[in-house]
Amino acid sequence: MRVAVVVASRGRSGEVGELLLMLARQSLAPSAIVLSVESDTDYPADLPSQAVVVKGARGLTRQRNRGLDLVERDCDVVVFYDDDYVPAGDALRAIAKVFSDHPDIAAATGRVLADGVKFGGISFQDAFATVRAYEARPDPPAVVLSPRQGLYGCNMAFRSAAIGGRRFDENLPAYAWQEDADFAGQIAKVGRVVTAHGFVGVHRGVTGARSPGVPLGYSQMVNPIYLARKGTMKYPTALAQMGRNFLANHAKALRPEPHIDRAGRVRGNWIGIWSILRGRIDPQGISALGRRR
Repeated sequence: MRVAVVVASRGRSGEVGELLLMLARQSLAPSAIVLSVESDTDYPADLPSQAVVVKGARGLTRQRNRGLDLVERDCDVVVFYDDDYVPAGDALRAIAKVFSDHPDIAAATGRVLADGVKFGGISFQDAFATVRAYEARPDPPAVVLSPRQGLYGCNMAFRSAAIGGRRFDENLPAYAWQEDADFAGQIAKVGRVVTAHGFVGVHRGVTGARSPGVPLGYSQMVNPIYLARKGTMKYPTALAQMGRNFLANHAKALRPEPHIDRAGRVRGNWIGIWSILRGRIDPQGISALGRRR
């Protein structure tokens, strides 16, 4: 099967270069690699021959859509990797096998061996060591397919035939909180959405300077309701997710992690709740909150 990889990135050419190294060691070479970026400084100078760069306005959904436009018709499966994801060497081959063996599967996400988002990031060296240790296991992993409602945006794969012209919602701006769940919700209408334990990797969760928490806190409340109204997320799922984030932000605000602006997220949560109560369920509302901490 022809498997294309799309990477949306901005300001992290080092991480993009490290991901390209991991794609170069795949047992199944990608049919295409698309780097969807904003400027020439977003990617390394030396690119593999199958890599294509597409430039345009920033925004995760916009960037992913530009990449999708380039490859959807010329591949069987489209894989979206975050620039700080480190896939195992057989990841693309395992993805191809899952989609080949199970024609009813429309979308899948792999098993994450470690996730740096939970504790401030994992170095490339440590992530690669984790992947190498997994690859050294004597027995291949069992094929386990677990149904799920959404996908994890750091590593997700879609059958091109199931996409059918669908695109990421560009009304979800900036880091587009829950855009992965929204797109998976669209695809779930035509086929199964699963976790496939046969392809794995490490999500490094790279963080730079601590970003303002207010916009994210707002999105944590508004975006799930927006998706529930669209029909790409169930209301119980949306409410449960909102509750988890609300409680976590408030519980940790007194002793916040160094890399997380919990106080900002708390303020953003309440701004989002107030917007919902007033009937203003607009993800674009974060555009006015970027400087509020």
